[in-house]
Amino acid sequence: MSATLLMIQALNGLQFGLILFLIAAGLTLVFGVMDFINLAHGVQYMVGAYLTAAFAAWTGSFLYGLVLALPTALAFGLVLEVLIFRHLYDRDHLDQVLATFGVIIFLNEAVRLIWGAAPLSVPMPEALSGSIALPGGISYPVFRLVIIGAGIGVAALLYLLVNHTRIGMLIRAGATNAPMVSALGVNIRLLFTIVFGFGAMLAGFAGAMVSPILSVEPGMGDNVLILAFVVIVIGGIGSVRGAFLAALLIGLVDTLGRLLAPTLLRMLLDPAAASQTGRAIAPMLIYILMAAVLFVRPAGLFPAKR
Repeated sequence: MSATLLMIQALNGLQFGLILFLIAAGLTLVFGVMDFINLAHGVQYMVGAYLTAAFAAWTGSFLYGLVLALPTALAFGLVLEVLIFRHLYDRDHLDQVLATFGVIIFLNEAVRLIWGAAPLSVPMPEALSGSIALPGGISYPVFRLVIIGAGIGVAALLYLLVNHTRIGMLIRAGATNAPMVSALGVNIRLLFTIVFGFGAMLAGFAGAMVSPILSVEPGMGDNVLILAFVVIVIGGIGSVRGAFLAALLIGLVDTLGRLLAPTLLRMLLDPAAASQTGRAIAPMLIYILMAAVLFVRPAGLFPAKR
């Protein structure tokens, strides 16, 4: 196995991990601050991709489509919060799971009704369609590097927002003791709405960024939602730092595991059996990692302080 291939797969894992972080960051804030299990969070990822596809086709530009899709995804998330989710905050987790699962089914069918069941494609921006030479003679797509840069930039902004602003202080205080924050005169319901809308926009941004490299299709958020929950469980519920590090870890383990598992098994098995066994084991690695982390640290690697 060449070092070039290993480096390219490591970059792919980094890009995949940062997309997971964009989805998991909003989910861990909603779960950690509001104690609300939102299975429909992955739908926001799908909606962001579809909105970008629709606006890009309308304007003829991916950039304009992205700029229009973000506030629309934010507004869509706020509408869902006002109409549905805020009525579930005081219900138990089973009610939240059942209601948000119903939202998934409804919105998946709504997408099929509006855009059809056939996958959509978003043209790659011409300015970002090429490749760039990296040290070591590696050629890597520019757009995937843009995704990596965008993910790191969002992580830095979230860190500053949560740890060094007044709204971040209120979010952390609301996660610790929401009734006390409300008693001090803070509109806790408005705070929850802001957190929910911001998380929805982050998930929509993730869907928008992957729309030129993945098929935009109904149900595309279902599988990634499972991985997002794995991220927040490993990182620690309510911890943005934990979500960031866990997402990178999962992205690298998943991508490199699919590459290295068959190679390592060839030392024990014949090539055909090693290839078949490696392909079967590789998708399990992130769940094995989650089990190992929970065995050592049941609250996750970096649980939010309470």
